Amino acid sequence: MFLGALLKTINFTQNLKMPQVLILCAHRPKRSPSQRYRFEQYLPFLEKQGFSFTFSYLLNEQDDKTFYAQGKFPAKIFILLKSIFIRVNDCFRFKHYDIIFIQREALFLGTSFFEKRAFRSGKKVMFDFDDSIWLADTSPGNKKWEWIKQPEKFFKNVSYAHCVIAGNAYLASKAEPYNNNVKIIPTSIDTHFHIPKPELRNKETLVIGWSGSISTVKHFEMILPVLIKLKDVYKNNIRFKIIGGKNYKNNLLEVEAIDWSEETEVDELNSFDIGIMPLPDDEWTKGKCGLKGLSYMACEIPVIMSKVGENKNIITHAQNGFLAHDENEWFELLKQLIENKTLRETLGKAGRKTVIEKYSVEANKENYLEVFLTT
Repeated sequence: MFLGALLKTINFTQNLKMPQVLILCAHRPKRSPSQRYRFEQYLPFLEKQGFSFTFSYLLNEQDDKTFYAQGKFPAKIFILLKSIFIRVNDCFRFKHYDIIFIQREALFLGTSFFEKRAFRSGKKVMFDFDDSIWLADTSPGNKKWEWIKQPEKFFKNVSYAHCVIAGNAYLASKAEPYNNNVKIIPTSIDTHFHIPKPELRNKETLVIGWSGSISTVKHFEMILPVLIKLKDVYKNNIRFKIIGGKNYKNNLLEVEAIDWSEETEVDELNSFDIGIMPLPDDEWTKGKCGLKGLSYMACEIPVIMSKVGENKNIITHAQNGFLAHDENEWFELLKQLIENKTLRETLGKAGRKTVIEKYSVEANKENYLEVFLTT
């Protein structure tokens, strides 16, 4: 009798339709940090739970290089027109899917047309975001075309969703007036991928490192006076490294600047003795989810982060990292870490523990699954 019931259950399960999810996003898989750390790293787990995913992205590898370069206006117009065609084609495909998952926006242009079409298709729509995307923040290569984006479309976009996933409480508070089903899932780190490799650091020269992109290197430069002062004090006993901005130059600091790649990221991060995350205190950074700092912490790199936004929730000052408010604090805290290897190791281990417990894929995967099951 039990065996018969079991067989019936197995047959019933096999006959169930696997939920099909269409992902509308800007970039190909593994290209964008926002996509990688917001949802891509959860997909293997969700696939094991029976979900099937199809990507529809706007920029292939060649278009990506063109779109973010300086100039090339005719080519960029062609890419935008092509992106509209991609989304029109998606509209005809909506009927084949159970869930439409939109990350940040369906289209670069300032319209909510495709979000609205997805919502009216009768399928479940999920909208995920991790920045203050209702504010203008355009790449340097496209700054003069910023007006085309109309970032305020965000408020319409979240209203055309059955569920909104926000990276932190501040972001959630911006979506809640327009959607009554907002969930907070922090931007997370795969702590099986981001692992400590202490053998790659603590050499004769101590490395102060920063990871980002050429468009955000302005945040690194916020504390240049501090770093130059440190260089004057410690001479060749310290050096500076940037991941994600190969073309960055600073003769005063003799910065080592390298490109980011998934293959080398963890080893390059582990070459840092200290990881820094300076940020201005403004509306845009209040929405930041602390990813840069979390990636350092997962590798047991002691961190100093600006005392703004989500950083204040991630860091308990002097327990799992440091929070700095002004240049004087940045200098004094960096000085402490430079001169105290034991302190670096203690804060590094505490930082990784924080990531594992609160900001890891393992800690949040069931929350993500629940959202997919209940949307």
